[in-house]
Amino acid sequence: MRKVTAGLFMSLDGVVEAPNEWQFAFDDEMGAAMSRMLEQQDAVLLGRVTYAEWAGYWPTSTDEPFASWINRTPKYVASTTLDSVDDWSNSTLVTGSIGDFVADLRRQQGGTIGTAGSPTLVRSLLDLGLVDELTLLIHPVVAGGRRKKLFTDDAALTRLELIEAQPTSSGVIIASYRPVR
Repeated sequence: MRKVTAGLFMSLDGVVEAPNEWQFAFDDEMGAAMSRMLEQQDAVLLGRVTYAEWAGYWPTSTDEPFASWINRTPKYVASTTLDSVDDWSNSTLVTGSIGDFVADLRRQQGGTIGTAGSPTLVRSLLDLGLVDELTLLIHPVVAGGRRKKLFTDDAALTRLELIEAQPTSSGVIIASYRPVR
């Protein structure tokens, strides 16, 4: 069975929205961790917001090597409001139950299924028990500003087991967790 993983940049106060507005550094250790995650993935799950932001940039980007990777990788977009994702190659719109779709995708042959950005989607998949590993790149900054957090104040109790933690030269902690089932 395939694994579903999620990797998110996060501030100390739990903010995952718009890291470009509060992320002060991207060091070599973070780059290496992100590369290791991408090397294992052969499919990507995206929420509507991340898809809309990325589809306007990555198809014509020359930022290598990520541009080539994300453009050729199958992308599955979870949305109840989009009519089409035809403007970005290798994208498929998931209009039904995301839980059923991901459960079926996990049973198919292939590598790891990654979730890019998309904190609302990540929360949904965690709630459904469909995330096998969650990697947080925790930045030593309080983002504030009423931005979206990974977990809402009324989130259900969810136990996670630490798999690995690594501090980086810029003070970011790369922490990987596995949900306790």
